[in-house]
Amino acid sequence: MSLSRKDRPLYLQIKQILKDRILHGVYALGSNIPSEPLLEREFSVSKITVRAAISELVQEGYLEKGSGKGTKVIRNKAASKLSKWKPFTEILVESGHRIRKRWLRTEIVSNEEGTELYRAFGTRCLRMERLYDLNDQPYIFYVHYLTIELEGLELTDMKDQSLYELLEEQGLSLDRLRDEFGVESAGPEVADMLNLEEGTPLLKRSRYSRDGRGRIIELSIGYYNTGLQNYIVNYDV
Repeated sequence: MSLSRKDRPLYLQIKQILKDRILHGVYALGSNIPSEPLLEREFSVSKITVRAAISELVQEGYLEKGSGKGTKVIRNKAASKLSKWKPFTEILVESGHRIRKRWLRTEIVSNEEGTELYRAFGTRCLRMERLYDLNDQPYIFYVHYLTIELEGLELTDMKDQSLYELLEEQGLSLDRLRDEFGVESAGPEVADMLNLEEGTPLLKRSRYSRDGRGRIIELSIGYYNTGLQNYIVNYDV
């Protein structure tokens, strides 16, 4: 995997990739992550860089190093200081599912005057597509529309990052988020992405994210195949 040498230090990029794999069940709780030599080859970095990334995750309580026994995953939940709400994908992983996310493509699009995208972003915005697999089956298809300030971003820069880690790295902070849920029939593109028949009813989730000045930074539209798995929200009180 190619890392971006213009962003954060390499060991922090690797740390975030490994952490994301842990949280999404790629490295299951109680299993060992790949050996240091394998990670060195995957990321084309030195042993020192890999060890620094693993050391960070050990300190955060995700990994445990054992002499001659490899490095074990001992926690697969993200700590939240702000809320007891758990991310949906974390709930699925805790239930024994595997989640894999794939960035598909990115492009700059022109927005027609009078449309929602024009009102949100003006004449142009960045469009990104992402697919989530649940136990190796297409499950969620997302289209993200982002401020043109992110123009020039390439898929090779994304790696396994979450969208919000990306925004944070670019210096774009979010102050308010709003989710809307509805039902929509799968059109040709969505049906193809999720391997479904056109017209299949899907859960549609729209998210609007604004910065401190009220500007829309992100408009994301997700289509969930709830015939494969219900959408779940757990609250610990």
